Amino acid sequence: IATTQPSMAQQSGTAWHGMAQPGTVQQGTAASCSTARLSTAQSNSTAQLGPGTWGLMPRAVCPPPRYSLYARTRLGYLFYQRQVKKARERYPHGHSVPQPYCFPGVKILPIPVLSNNYSYLVIDTGSSQAAVIDPSDPLAVQAAIEEEGVMLEAIFCTHKHWDHSGGNEALCQKHSSCRVYGSALDAIPRLTNPLTDREKVTVGCLTFEALATPGHTVGHMVYVLDGGPFGSPPCLFSGDLLFLAGCGRPFEGSPETMLASLDVAVSLGEDTLLWPGHEYALECLTFASLLELDNSALEQKLQWAVQQRQEKRSTCPSTLGEEQTYNPFLRTHRPELQEALGLWQAGGEDPDAFRARVLKEMRRRKDLYQAT
Repeated sequence: IATTQPSMAQQSGTAWHGMAQPGTVQQGTAASCSTARLSTAQSNSTAQLGPGTWGLMPRAVCPPPRYSLYARTRLGYLFYQRQVKKARERYPHGHSVPQPYCFPGVKILPIPVLSNNYSYLVIDTGSSQAAVIDPSDPLAVQAAIEEEGVMLEAIFCTHKHWDHSGGNEALCQKHSSCRVYGSALDAIPRLTNPLTDREKVTVGCLTFEALATPGHTVGHMVYVLDGGPFGSPPCLFSGDLLFLAGCGRPFEGSPETMLASLDVAVSLGEDTLLWPGHEYALECLTFASLLELDNSALEQKLQWAVQQRQEKRSTCPSTLGEEQTYNPFLRTHRPELQEALGLWQAGGEDPDAFRARVLKEMRRRKDLYQAT
């Protein structure tokens, strides 16, 4: 496994994406369908509700108490273990039918875990070396490793949440030479190799680039697999930053921070394949269809997702080009979406500040939609 660090100029210029940069972290220091429309009454009621949980705070966001219990205490780990057990009983073969993605020299195997999570086993087929992204359930991941007959060399964690990092300990005990990669800003279990923004890691012939994308957690990272050597498009493993037609909740960041991180993903190019951390497509597309009533790309994708999920088939990957046609969280610049939310740009308002307002309102409505 080889690691390549970016230049200091690259680190200082892009590492924080709009966040106030804290003190330097020393390398090696371990620091997460229905197609019915909203009625007019529902829409008006939503618009009259007060500010959402996530205020525009200068440096940090105070997460709700339940989140703090889950993310920062042993109670969260016990809850995670209970969820793993329940999911194994309910979905003995996984919540979705995995569909491997193969190009000459590389294989990506989605591993459905818990009730809607995905881990990903990425294999260099020439050397049988492999890396896993976000190993939630170690038994499911180990079963895939054994079935594929590969050697686990690396674990890449997008963030600290147990449903993305809970399998680290068990897998490291099973594979003693395995390295664990992630941000030093998140308390990732068994972290051995803290990464900085734009740092690259090589596993066999696989090259991953880590990108800092704070917001969901302060240390959230995504990983981009270079598809060039295999004749494949780039592959983005987005964790809880970006889903098909959705995005993660900004538990530990402001709307401005989350917007900047989403912009990082968009900058990767339209042909980039999106491999999200959750199977949320049907829910996210249905919500999006309530905001944009005349979006034909959205309607087609929703119909496709309904068919996929009826057969328990995975909806990933999509492409970033597709996402920009129907994912509302990547369309904060679109006038039709802004008007649907009842928002207009004030005279002299910075365009990105306005887009952050749009994102904040959209995220608030999405949270209300999930609660109903």
